[in-house]
Amino acid sequence: MSKIAIFGANGTIGSRVLDEALRRGHQVTAVVRDPAKITKTDPNLAVTTGDILDPASVAAAAQGQDVLVSAVGGGDGPGHIATIKPAAESLVAGLRTLGEAAPRLISVGGAGSLRTPDGKQVWDAEGLPEFLLQIMHAHGDALDFYRTVTDVRWTNLSPAGLIEPGERTGTYRTALDDLVTDADGTSRISAEDYAVALLDEVEKPQHIGERFTVGY
Repeated sequence: MSKIAIFGANGTIGSRVLDEALRRGHQVTAVVRDPAKITKTDPNLAVTTGDILDPASVAAAAQGQDVLVSAVGGGDGPGHIATIKPAAESLVAGLRTLGEAAPRLISVGGAGSLRTPDGKQVWDAEGLPEFLLQIMHAHGDALDFYRTVTDVRWTNLSPAGLIEPGERTGTYRTALDDLVTDADGTSRISAEDYAVALLDEVEKPQHIGERFTVGY
């Protein structure tokens, strides 16, 4: 079993990653700004305070862990711009201070930069509201940064075009930079099955140093 620290463990995706990790018997540390927001109790769960935008705090949370998961969001568009790439930079800076003892990093990415069947990217679709474009490009900027990093073992996991709470089926398909769609052209994944894919990557690494995506 692995020791996993999760930033953003009280969010929509982070909470499901936490649940899936505990379900599999891993030792989990939830790293949050307000520990009172984590009400779940489990013998394998610890809760600590941390600031993902502070490299020293990142290093403290990552010390002794096997995997560090970033599931932070930014709320609205400007919030994502202020959070997502700066968080990526802080995570890498903090992990670098640990040298070879640094855990793997798996970060929740976005779908905007994925290629669509027409050869464009999701964020090129007409009519997307500005706040959504800001969120998409914030994740895209973070991914661009990760792709310059060679001294930290990172993985960026983009969701399908639509991700929302739903059923845990345990089944999904993966791709690297192409949007995963079903026979009807719909791209979707439940937050629960996204968490399954993320924990599968924790247990059997396939995508160190790259982005991949999941969908039905």
